[in-house]
Amino acid sequence: MSDTRPQRPRIPRRAVHGVLLLDKPVGLSSNDALQKAKRLYRAEKAGHTGTLDPLASGLLPLCFGAATKFSQASLDADKRYLATLQLGQTRRGGDLEGEVLVTRPVNVTREALRTACERFSGEIEQVPPMHSALKHEGKALYEYARAGVEVEREPRRVTIHAIDIVDGDHDRWTLDVRCSKGTYIRTLAEDIGEALGCGAHLAALRRTGSGALTLDQAVTLDALEAMDEAQRDAQLLSADALLADCPLVRLDAENAARFLAGMRRRLALADAQQVRVFGPEPKAFLGAGHIVAGELISTRLLSPTEVQGLVVNDRTERTA
Repeated sequence: MSDTRPQRPRIPRRAVHGVLLLDKPVGLSSNDALQKAKRLYRAEKAGHTGTLDPLASGLLPLCFGAATKFSQASLDADKRYLATLQLGQTRRGGDLEGEVLVTRPVNVTREALRTACERFSGEIEQVPPMHSALKHEGKALYEYARAGVEVEREPRRVTIHAIDIVDGDHDRWTLDVRCSKGTYIRTLAEDIGEALGCGAHLAALRRTGSGALTLDQAVTLDALEAMDEAQRDAQLLSADALLADCPLVRLDAENAARFLAGMRRRLALADAQQVRVFGPEPKAFLGAGHIVAGELISTRLLSPTEVQGLVVNDRTERTA
């Protein structure tokens, strides 16, 4: 018997290369946001650079095509957040969505909060929250939490570069937090609350920076939907945007070809843990490397076709 059900129209996909700085809304998972953007771009390949909880909004760099090769740079980058703390209530999971566990009176001044924040500046240890994507025996911790199972977690070392008070009064304060990768802001909120003696939970979270990338460059999904394809393409940054805080090395045509072939190049340059490497043309990004004892060594390369394809309005299409 033949299948008479209506067939979904096939969406023509195309090769898209670049980095989209998305302003993710509250209530949407990072993967849901990625899939929506991928459909809008009709992109063959896409990935994000680390999750933002559905509770959180803000900067979510998305990688398309060749840019996915460099997503780790953004994963490893320092982050910046605006975190709103609600004092006086401890909640399950450490955020606004959890049930209230303990309520305590609040008598906190700006100076007392500043002193508490100073205790958590620098390198500290955090116990990952149960409501996190960290894996235990192949399952995310939040899956255990939803089943009511508590799993023992080892403390992890993170670095808090700075905590500044942005705004607030009495029991609700907004902090500007600059931190290393892997920092759990909801845990930081709870720890600050305990240091103040009144408890706290994370009422709102907005990511404002990831490495050299900032929220003021980002675009919303609603804005993307209102654009035509050419306007969307114009929102994409070059794949090397994820390495924007790394030194730039430019090679002549001969050395560029050899570098793309994986050959080491001897250059009169200082050692560097990571550099972004370009050929002689202004937009000819070749890949990432590092420099040791005057040798440029590749760590992640584009293919020659990807180098050519980094023009973001590439119209090459296929049927998916």
